Amino acid sequence: MNLDIGVFEDELDVLGVVVGVLVALMGVGTLVGMPWQYANSAVVTVGQIVGAVSAIVIGAGLAYFVHSTA
Repeated sequence: MNLDIGVFEDELDVLGVVVGVLVALMGVGTLVGMPWQYANSAVVTVGQIVGAVSAIVIGAGLAYFVHSTA
């Protein structure tokens, strides 16, 4: 199967970038949804914020890593 994928090297490059962007968007969605408003403790609130920011960093890092490596 020969697809015209433009700036991407192969189909797996496209898949890696799409998954990375999806993970980052899920982290952004978690932050926008403000799940900590239902938390009963500060520890849970901090954990939810750290987890959402970590998802954004991991997703963006995955997309960058997959696309930048040859």
